[in-house]
Amino acid sequence: MQKRLIVNHQLLEIMVMRLCHQLIENHGDFSDSVILGLQPRGIFVAQRIQQTLASILGKQIPTGYLDTTFHRDDFRRRDSPLTANATKIDFLIEGKKVILVDDVLYTGRSVRAAMDAMIAYGRPANVELLVLIDRLYTRHLPIQPTYVGRHVNSLRSQRVLVEWQGQETPEDNIWLITKTDE
Repeated sequence: MQKRLIVNHQLLEIMVMRLCHQLIENHGDFSDSVILGLQPRGIFVAQRIQQTLASILGKQIPTGYLDTTFHRDDFRRRDSPLTANATKIDFLIEGKKVILVDDVLYTGRSVRAAMDAMIAYGRPANVELLVLIDRLYTRHLPIQPTYVGRHVNSLRSQRVLVEWQGQETPEDNIWLITKTDE
C-alpha cells in the first residue's frame, strides 16, 4: 500500500475556512439553512463546518446527521449485511435550504441515497452539496458538488482517506492510497 499526502492539516484548515466563507456568501445568517452530515464520515466534516461557522457568525447553525444505509442501491447486493448508523435531525427541513456534507464524492451513489433518505424528513426548498474532496472522472450518476475543498484526479483502484484529529490520528490529513502488488 502506498500513501501520498494530498492535504495536510494546515491546508485542510484553510479549506474549511474557505468553504465556510463561501457558505456565508450564499446563506447569509443561515436563518433558512441547515446542515446535514452524511453518515458515517460526513458527520466529522459537518461538525467542523458547524464549529467554524459558529465562531464566525456567533451563533449555532442547525446541524444533523443522516444515515443512508437502507436507501443505497447496493444495499441488497452485498455479501454481508450493512450496519445502519444513527440519523439525528432534531429540526424541520421543510422549506429550508439543506447543505448535504460529505468527506469524499466518488460515484455519487451515497448522495443519491441521501436525497432519498432526506425526503422522509420534509421537502427542502433547495439542496446543495459540500465535499472536501471531489474525485473527478468517477461519477456513476450526474451529481456535482456546489462547494468543493479540492478536486483530485484518481484511479478507481485508489481511495481517499480523510483523517480527523482525535479520531484516528494526532492531526487532520487527507491521503491518496494506492494498493500495490507486494
